[in-house]
Amino acid sequence: MKCHINIYKFFFIATIFLLSACKSVAVLPTKIPVKKVDVSALAFKIKANYPKINKLRSRIRAIYDDGKREQQVIIQLRMETQQKIWMSASMVIPIAKLLITKQGVSFYEKFQKNYFKGDFQLINAPFNTSFSFNDMENLLLGKPFLDISVGRWKQISNPQYYILIPQGRKSGLQPTLFFDPSSFLLKEQRFLIPGSLETLIISYKNHQRIQGEYIPNQIEISLVGGEKYKRVTLDFTRTDLPNILYFPFEIPKGYNQISF
Repeated sequence: MKCHINIYKFFFIATIFLLSACKSVAVLPTKIPVKKVDVSALAFKIKANYPKINKLRSRIRAIYDDGKREQQVIIQLRMETQQKIWMSASMVIPIAKLLITKQGVSFYEKFQKNYFKGDFQLINAPFNTSFSFNDMENLLLGKPFLDISVGRWKQISNPQYYILIPQGRKSGLQPTLFFDPSSFLLKEQRFLIPGSLETLIISYKNHQRIQGEYIPNQIEISLVGGEKYKRVTLDFTRTDLPNILYFPFEIPKGYNQISF
């Protein structure tokens, strides 16, 4: 009988110990970041805020600025996660359509009657990047390009944000990630462009809550460094999460194919 009592006490004490340990690494919302935070616990809180959606539809006011001129277009965005990203751009009248899948990118524009059908070079060429479908989806949903629960990450001390950088990576994206300490939402991710002095900065200025999910409300994408400067601002003026979405896309006959 004593043996059974001792085993019971052992498991009871062990359970209390584990619960206490879990409490000690819990990351609570604060105005000022904890200086030496448990990165694994922080990653858990951050990922809990990722939007869990199937379909998204939004109207976006996009502004392109290269330091010399500024241009504005309206984009209708439709997305089915892990499947398709569809965009239709207009300037009073429809001017272009874009369809992104895991297999590649299709695009056509009506002014010069050109079209493209191929890999992600259409998207990567202007920024000298190597983005995939998952990267584009993460960008629009306010998620880091890298999974912060995988590999080793280091916290950089900062009075305003939780800043994380990957450790031990020798190739691929080398991001610096900025997270809000009170909401745990991604505020910015920065990347040094390999082989250049340029930095790609993706900033999330605001978020909106739709059906309990946090969705970016304004995204600013900038390429800075040297004499180059490009910036695209995306204002999500109307967003919803419909149950049914259609992705109409057909390249018109007579258009000229372009390549990169």
